[in-house]
Amino acid sequence: MKNKKVLIISYYWPPSGGIGVHRCLKFAKYLQDFGWEPVVYAPENASYPYVDESNYKDIPEGITILKKPIREPFNLFKKLSGRKKTDSANPVYVRDKKHGLIDKLAIWIRGNWFIPDARALWIRPSVRFLKKYLKANPVDAILTDGPPHTNTVIGCRLSQATGIPWLADFQDPWTQVDYYSMLRIGKRADRKHRKLEQETFRTASKTTIASPTWAKELEANGAKNVDPVFWGYDEDDFPQQFPPADDTFSIVHAGLLGYDRRPDTLIKLLGELKNENPEFGKLLRIKFAGNVDYAITSMIKDAGLDDNYEAPGNIPRPQALDMTLRAQMLLLPLNLAKNVKGRIPGKLFENLRAQKPILCLGPADSDVAKIIAETNAGTTCAYDDEGCLREFIVKRFELFKQGKNHISTENIIKYSVRNQVQKLAGFLDQMS
Repeated sequence: MKNKKVLIISYYWPPSGGIGVHRCLKFAKYLQDFGWEPVVYAPENASYPYVDESNYKDIPEGITILKKPIREPFNLFKKLSGRKKTDSANPVYVRDKKHGLIDKLAIWIRGNWFIPDARALWIRPSVRFLKKYLKANPVDAILTDGPPHTNTVIGCRLSQATGIPWLADFQDPWTQVDYYSMLRIGKRADRKHRKLEQETFRTASKTTIASPTWAKELEANGAKNVDPVFWGYDEDDFPQQFPPADDTFSIVHAGLLGYDRRPDTLIKLLGELKNENPEFGKLLRIKFAGNVDYAITSMIKDAGLDDNYEAPGNIPRPQALDMTLRAQMLLLPLNLAKNVKGRIPGKLFENLRAQKPILCLGPADSDVAKIIAETNAGTTCAYDDEGCLREFIVKRFELFKQGKNHISTENIIKYSVRNQVQKLAGFLDQMS
């Protein structure tokens, strides 16, 4: 039987680097296995903070990829602020310095002028182009992933204009997302955001989001027919034989580390353990790859851990995975935010597959904490629970010295990307 077709609308697409690209990229990679042929629409000249050429390997051969130019106001902000192309595209999350006037102005403009987000100028030309394309090349369903919620609005407008059923997927919520309150949004703009959000909820035939808690919160906010679809891990990303573990006691985090995830107590504790135990100080390595907020690097210096700290910056995904596989311990800090219980970082699932002990910082009743406990993958400590942190780190260090710092995760196969895409394909089947 011939595959049905689904139009996937995504701002993030190779050569984009970072975690955001992998949700739609992996959807496109595996949907063919479950009866759906992806047609991908992405920007032609997007201003990605950094690129990762290795992501091209996941694009299925022969699929249709449509591209149209996009105008991005953040390019102007970079020129005015003196930021480099590789600086974080979201000054709300990660700062290389204390926010100045231009940073504050950029955040205000982003929240009040560009609705739903800074890619909003892509909406009208995209809808116009895709309406024309779909008349000549019909599809059976539309799938969008947000944020950026520009994707969401394009899908909403297309579904309204064509009657094609639409699955609205969310990596993060919209007005309920943790950083929404940081955007300095005024009352008028807030009304626009919420009106547009409710319109998308009414239009979507199906809604999916990255965690069970957020699925419930989204339904409470007016969305209908909501189910979680986890990020998952892709077995193809992992070597058949894992590399040897570091011969130092390495604590690794690969990805965005913003000031809303400041591990103050942990860093202070590591400094104390270094002073208490010279052997610990000699063997400790803290490896934070990716964009790291300046306040966190300052904490590390103040704790006397400069000699123990490695910051390779933004690195290609294969290198980040290799660093993860070699780690002695993986750090997974959750956002210090009201909706943290539903925050499941995509790297959690790769950490599970790496089978290295995970130290999660966050509430014990979060979705992440439940998954870590269920899979026997590590422990969760509150950010300020020094006793919990000390017990876990000292235990793992002693096991490391004995050559026994390994774990056997359980029941993780259901969190594979392929199994998550099978679930997604089932939802598309129900819609079409």
